[in-house]
Amino acid sequence: MALKKKPVTGMRDIMPNEMELRDYCISVIKKTYAQFGFQSIETPCVESIENLTSKSGGDNEKLIFKILKRGEKLQLDNAAGEADLVDGGLRYDLTVPLVRYYSNHENELPNPFKALQMGNVWRADRPQKGRYRQFMQCDIDIIGEPTNLAEIELISATTTTLGNLGFSGFEIRINDRQILKAMAKYSGFDEDRYDEVFIILDKMDKIGREGALEELKESGFSAEASEKYVRLFDALDNEKDPLTFLQTTLEGCIEPGVIDGLRETITTVEATKGADFALVFDPTIVRGMSYYTGTIFEIVMPQLGIACGGGGRYDGMVGKFTGKDVPACGFSIGFERIILIMMEQNFRIPGQSTKVAYLLEKGLSSDKLKAAMQKAAADRASGKQVLVVRMNKNKKFQKTSLEEQGYTEFEEFYENSLS
Repeated sequence: MALKKKPVTGMRDIMPNEMELRDYCISVIKKTYAQFGFQSIETPCVESIENLTSKSGGDNEKLIFKILKRGEKLQLDNAAGEADLVDGGLRYDLTVPLVRYYSNHENELPNPFKALQMGNVWRADRPQKGRYRQFMQCDIDIIGEPTNLAEIELISATTTTLGNLGFSGFEIRINDRQILKAMAKYSGFDEDRYDEVFIILDKMDKIGREGALEELKESGFSAEASEKYVRLFDALDNEKDPLTFLQTTLEGCIEPGVIDGLRETITTVEATKGADFALVFDPTIVRGMSYYTGTIFEIVMPQLGIACGGGGRYDGMVGKFTGKDVPACGFSIGFERIILIMMEQNFRIPGQSTKVAYLLEKGLSSDKLKAAMQKAAADRASGKQVLVVRMNKNKKFQKTSLEEQGYTEFEEFYENSLS
């Protein structure tokens, strides 16, 4: 039986032209984040199953690629359940590994610690365009900074990076989980059902406010609380300063300083931004991960109608490993989605070296071959990218193919000079 030449479902092969773009983007991302003081780290792709199923990853915990125990530890005949068979899994994001990493090396790391991590993650999700079971994530996190300086730095670094990659006119939409909870409390919902309310809120952009109102009622929430909640969003539409409106309206339902801190974050980022984007307060942003405790944000490309990343504050997560809470906040660029957009827009990498193709006639003598290789070495030393290949019979087709790969200059080497 012939071996399978296609990748496993949900995985994919990456062609050279895309790989070239990916390498370029990675270099820009790392260089820009380094300017903001972020340090690159790397964690294993496999994590203990206990860490991955600690109720820190939301629905992603249902999508884990689990790994069987190895060798003598794997006893299929005596297994009573999954726990006897599985002790690890492929990471589904980079946040859980980062927090484990920090907890393990806290005494060796600076405080606060500004981490950059790029790497593949795996989710047993349903594959579709732009969504695969293996994909790269690009995260920056600040651990140990309790104030909104973390949010300001994360947003500034991420937006500067996107600008350096050629993006403009995008939006950073920002909210705070404490505002979400205060709006739910003000409306009269029971605290133990807030997450159900937020799940419906998260669909508001698709089903509309009246649709959200109906779904709240169908879920068993009182008509009074549901009406009050949805009309609060209607009222925000008519406010020039929605944060001040909420500060007054939610008094007694929200911790003092939350809204002032969010306002300060917005005004500071706006005053110092290094890219063309808008920072917008959006009270409907929820973010699905259960570990968020404060500020949350998303990257939105309005002209494309898609989100391209997000993040937020997760102050309670380190404590699950160490027993003591440590403030933490992170931002993730949707790397795969960014690459997809750039590919569809035929992005050209700036400042590339001249690409030269040397076409060598077949049967070239040793002296002629040596002379060609010496010339190629000299061109490479001068900064050119040189490809040395044998000349095909159909030279015209060969050159066309090379031009599609970005080669702009050609040199032909023959045993006997052509007159």
